[in-house]
Amino acid sequence: MPRVPSAAAAHVGARIASFRTRQAMTQDQLAVASHIDSSNIRSYESGRSMMNVHSLVRIAEALDVEPGDLLEGVTSAMFGGERTGQRGRG
Repeated sequence: MPRVPSAAAAHVGARIASFRTRQAMTQDQLAVASHIDSSNIRSYESGRSMMNVHSLVRIAEALDVEPGDLLEGVTSAMFGGERTGQRGRG
């Protein structure tokens, strides 16, 4: 099943790219520093996919920022198609 980009994925990806370019770091350099394949870095930055929490933390560490800095501005409404405001059971 193809991944459907969300506004959240695009937003986080843009923030990663912004922090990366501020540090004059290439996508390949970020991939090496974070131990994440460069094709995944490109996919995250373009908003084609959303990384898991472990990858988010690894990218933040490689960029020397807090994980929350990458998530700043993300809201549940940005995840289109999902029902918001409901809590899981259990």
